[in-house]
Amino acid sequence: MPPTPPEHSTAPPPSTPVEAVPAQSPVRGGSRLLRRKPVERLIAEGGQGTGGALRRSLSMWQLTMISIGATLGTGIFVVLGEATPLAGPAVAVSFVLAGLTALFSALSYAELAGSIPVSGSSYSYAYATMGELVAWICGWCLVLEYGISVAAVAVGWGEYLNELLGGTLGVTVPETVSAPLGEGGLINLPALAVILLAMVFLLRGAKESARINTAMVVIKIVTLLLFCGIGFFGIKAGNYAPLAPLGVSGVSAAAATLFFSYIGFDAASTAGEEAKNAKRDLPRAIMLSLLIVTVLYCVVALVAVGAMPWQDFEGTDAALARIMEDVTGMGLWSVVLAAGAVVAIASVVFAVLYGQTRILFAMARDGLVPRVFAKVNQRTGTPRANTVLVAVFCGALAATVPLGELANATSIGTLFAFALVNVAVIILRYTRPAMNRTFRVALFPLTPLLGFGFCVWMMASLPAVTWAVFGAWMAAGLGCYFLYGIRHSALQAP
Repeated sequence: MPPTPPEHSTAPPPSTPVEAVPAQSPVRGGSRLLRRKPVERLIAEGGQGTGGALRRSLSMWQLTMISIGATLGTGIFVVLGEATPLAGPAVAVSFVLAGLTALFSALSYAELAGSIPVSGSSYSYAYATMGELVAWICGWCLVLEYGISVAAVAVGWGEYLNELLGGTLGVTVPETVSAPLGEGGLINLPALAVILLAMVFLLRGAKESARINTAMVVIKIVTLLLFCGIGFFGIKAGNYAPLAPLGVSGVSAAAATLFFSYIGFDAASTAGEEAKNAKRDLPRAIMLSLLIVTVLYCVVALVAVGAMPWQDFEGTDAALARIMEDVTGMGLWSVVLAAGAVVAIASVVFAVLYGQTRILFAMARDGLVPRVFAKVNQRTGTPRANTVLVAVFCGALAATVPLGELANATSIGTLFAFALVNVAVIILRYTRPAMNRTFRVALFPLTPLLGFGFCVWMMASLPAVTWAVFGAWMAAGLGCYFLYGIRHSALQAP
């Protein structure tokens, strides 16, 4: 790759005020666990890694496509089959509830992304407002959100790959090598393959990766619109009754499961150090992507439950492809949908894997995880070792763990991180009222309080086994922090 042209400066854009800050920031609150990283220092260090720097090359449109790419995929193509048996025809209402929860948190993300435009996303926001221990907990939850969801999405990709191969070549990947232990197989090689493919593309550079992602996002939006157009002719009014056969609790449980479908709208915030005009474009990209995704989800869900009885969704991982075949009586359309789903879900793997590497990049720069994650390749402007390590970790999970457990574990980690973001907005408003904000949450503090409340409600709707997994994950995370993070933190006592 040719050298970076002058316009791709790694310095913060002119609109980003950067104040001189000391090399070491003071410990606040009298405790190493509560020490905060000043906002000015977060911004000043933006883009800087070990041996090189990230490049500012992403436009608002590309940031929006990153968020849509990270969000729109498995939730509608795969998880719909798991949520509909819980909510019945009211699954569209569950999508709205999950979307409303995401909206309140998205507003908080938009304000913080415009104020603190760095790669760490909610981890960095927590570091600036609630201290190092809470920041670590948030970052550990983001590893659960991004890293584990990459694996979950890759598992769903394998389902549609088999649909495509069966419809075109008349063959499928043998179950032994396309399903993990416990689901009839030994290892999920297709899931591993798509993660490694995404890794190869990401190693080329942020700008090149963004172009590939945009093309894939366009394909999957067209695919879903095609499904809606054909599925509309198969709608039967009787399929919508009774609307909520399992009651409000079923709708709530489905909403908690479907929240997995909205994971990724915050992906644009992980690109804060590679955006051309981060303070202006990040809030816009976050809100626009959430709007587009929510509308598509609700329309597709309404058409799907209208075209196929809700009871028939049980155990169906490729529900949309099945509906297309049932409505048209032709296998061709299900093959077309499967092809679109293969591209769609691959783009989610691609975008979410990107987000995970940038979060670990920020944590490594702060010394809380090994410095190798902050090492930047000078030729490509990407954290290459970081990308390879994350891909190998996620690929191993995708190859061996079932989708359902991965999806629920991801949802609870995400909800916890979102709850912290809503708290961070409130704290920063009161501690730094004069800070320049390119986006402000409306109806403050009611909106972030509602966002926090919805997150807690959704978490309470998840099953006990998910809470047990989350507890074990958090215990492991705290062990890592006290054994490594607190000893290597870049924030030292004066």
